[in-house]
Amino acid sequence: MTMAKDLFIIAMDPGQEPAVGQGDLSLALAGAELIDLLGAGAVTLDGDRVVPGAPSAFDDRLLGEASERLARQTPYERVEDWLWRRGEGLAAVYQAALESNGELIPARSGRLSFGARRMEPVDTPARRGAVDRWERQEPVLAALASVVGIGGDPSDDAPGPDDEAVTVVVAAAHDAVMELEAVRQRRTIENSAFANLWRGP
Repeated sequence: MTMAKDLFIIAMDPGQEPAVGQGDLSLALAGAELIDLLGAGAVTLDGDRVVPGAPSAFDDRLLGEASERLARQTPYERVEDWLWRRGEGLAAVYQAALESNGELIPARSGRLSFGARRMEPVDTPARRGAVDRWERQEPVLAALASVVGIGGDPSDDAPGPDDEAVTVVVAAAHDAVMELEAVRQRRTIENSAFANLWRGP
């Protein structure tokens, strides 16, 4: 089970509050994939640059796709740029993959959804493992979840990721989500101003 799938399952849990925006989750999933690639030794970080290692084979199809999309020419890609490029529409990609594997089904109730249909995770060993890691507040999973507003901000006493590269990725994901929210707010203000202009005095 990858960190990215753990994060997706936690975000889709019917009892999860608040609901997670698809754009926010896509950016966090891209960060989780990068952390998975770091853990597999497929990449390293040089400052904030993603340095790919030798091409690797992965049992997980989505992680394999992430590896294939790494920029392999210098200057290597910055972590933030990776998040935006890989993250585009990534939550929908994970939803489709889990649906095709029978790990997501239409929800009987609840309001969490991406698109028109409400979906919920099936009670599989993978889901139980993700929930167990979440309930134990596994530091990296908890840090990624906090990026999208799940579980709130970790307390000062909570253990954080003990790997510097992972900390860099989590911080970049947090900054990207904040930037996305700023764009949303700016568009809301602009749309409101445009509507007022049309209505006139």
